[in-house]
Parts: sequence; C-alpha cells; structure tokens
Amino acid sequence: MNNKKQCFFCFQNIKEIDYKDPNLLKKFISSQGKIIDPQHTGTCPRHQRRLAQAIKRARFLGLLSYVKK
Repeated sequence: MNNKKQCFFCFQNIKEIDYKDPNLLKKFISSQGKIIDPQHTGTCPRHQRRLAQAIKRARFLGLLSYVKK
C-alpha cells in the first residue's frame, strides 16, 4: 500500500512558484510560521526547494510574516 502523496505543484502543472502569491504560500506554512516538512505536504524535492526560496523571499519583502501572531 502506497501512502505517498502526490506533489501539489506537479499535479497542478505549476512551473514557477511565485513569491508574490501569499495565499498559495500560506498553505505550506504551519500555525507557528514554519515551513511544513515535505513528508506532510507531499511536495517533491525540486518543488520543496523552490517553495522554501519563495517563502523566504516573501518574508523578506514583507508579504509573509516570520511568525504568526
């Protein structure tokens, strides 16, 4: 039995993860403001790296907060 989730970005055929889309990025951030582990989200390694970079850019520009209030 295979419990492996399919990558959200591969399934939606999303080529680029845009750091200017905070609504999409919030799905991959925990309630404490941490980036969720790919084992829980099911993202592939390639998209997890791009996702982490997009979240970090969005935080730096103030589109996402570093911590939840």
